[in-house]
Amino acid sequence: MTLPRTSDESGSGHGTGVSARGVRVTYGDTLALDDVTVDIDAGTICGLLGMNGSGKSTLFKSLMGLVTPDRGTISLLGRRSKQARKDGLVAYVPQAEAVDWAFPVAVADVVMMGRYGRLRGGRRPRAVDRSAVRAALDRVGLAELHANPIGALSGGQRKRAFVARGLAQEAELVFLDEPFAGVDTRSESMIRGLLRELRDEGRTVVVSTHDLAGVGDLCDEAVLLQQRVVAHGRPDEVLTPDTLAKTFGLETTEP
Repeated sequence: MTLPRTSDESGSGHGTGVSARGVRVTYGDTLALDDVTVDIDAGTICGLLGMNGSGKSTLFKSLMGLVTPDRGTISLLGRRSKQARKDGLVAYVPQAEAVDWAFPVAVADVVMMGRYGRLRGGRRPRAVDRSAVRAALDRVGLAELHANPIGALSGGQRKRAFVARGLAQEAELVFLDEPFAGVDTRSESMIRGLLRELRDEGRTVVVSTHDLAGVGDLCDEAVLLQQRVVAHGRPDEVLTPDTLAKTFGLETTEP
């Protein structure tokens, strides 16, 4: 088993983007996370892998400050998670958006929501905000659909629109919860390319995914989760039959 690394053991040279220490979360009598300790290097793409119920979404919400752990500490880019969010350093693309798809809100307006933390008095977008929205829509291939209702988009286009919202926010740390679920091939390819671009720009990307086959190509490091951290390291180090069996609840036969 590969143990969680500290930032001093990493080779990125960028320091730590995400740090969790002894994080435990329970929902009533249900244990969601147990003593999760992990450091994710800044300036990397980290894949978070685990079966349904392994605690991936709970870990995301804990890191974002949306769930308060029973114990443990969390820091994002060297700051407490709520402070990092307040400072506009963190963007979150959840697995399912709580959106009334029948409500006639334009795609550009959805992306502009990523700028709200930067808007000044009156909450009126400035030229710089509109420029950021246009640039984000262009990067996800939706510039021509900026005036369309969000509900008129396909599933893949909707996901790209919410990724664009994170891009418009200009966050240094981006969390994406199952961004490839239910999207078309073009959207998946485009999102993967965008994540690599963000990494190359020095941003930190944490993405939960079930796509084991694509992790090695996309991610610099991977965390395998089953309430606890089963393994953490480079994909070629940790995606072994033994660790995958432990992560996904399978039996293995020792040689």
